[in-house]
Amino acid sequence: MEKQFIVDKEFLNEDFSTTRWQGGEYDNCSFTNCNLAAFDLSNSIFLDCVFENCDLSNVVLYKTAFRKVQFNACKLLGLQFEDCNDFLFEVNFKNCLLNMASFYQCQLKNTAFINCSLHEVEFSGANLRNANLQGSDLLGAIFDQTNLEEADLTNALRFAIDPEKNNIKKAKFSLEGLEGLLYKYNIIIEK
Repeated sequence: MEKQFIVDKEFLNEDFSTTRWQGGEYDNCSFTNCNLAAFDLSNSIFLDCVFENCDLSNVVLYKTAFRKVQFNACKLLGLQFEDCNDFLFEVNFKNCLLNMASFYQCQLKNTAFINCSLHEVEFSGANLRNANLQGSDLLGAIFDQTNLEEADLTNALRFAIDPEKNNIKKAKFSLEGLEGLLYKYNIIIEK
């Protein structure tokens, strides 16, 4: 079957569990209030696309290309972003639910994760240089050999980052966030 090439299309209130998903290349498309949960998006290409209030939980992303893609208020539970095509990979997230997602060894330089729920997200080996994680909840997120140089974690919540195992040079933290950098010393910080 030939791949579809779809340009400038708006998908509104689509439930792809009842509608057939067409794999292919999507250029400058918008997806609003769509259900794509558990779909296989392998080898699809999304360029300059916006996903708004969509459910993409447990989607298969094998060699999926996200190039300049914005996710707003989306549910993206359990996604394995390290399986994506990394050529020109560029995504940004705002007010999204990304719990249990994995960005293992992903290049996320300048990526925004603003006001997102990032519970138990895997960031090991990822490059988050100059990333924006402002206001995000990082409960149980894993940072190991992660580059957080110049990242903005002001107002980020419930993170635990070991400065000896991660590069945090010139990263920004709120005063309240210092506890997340000192957790391993088992000290009590009074406010």
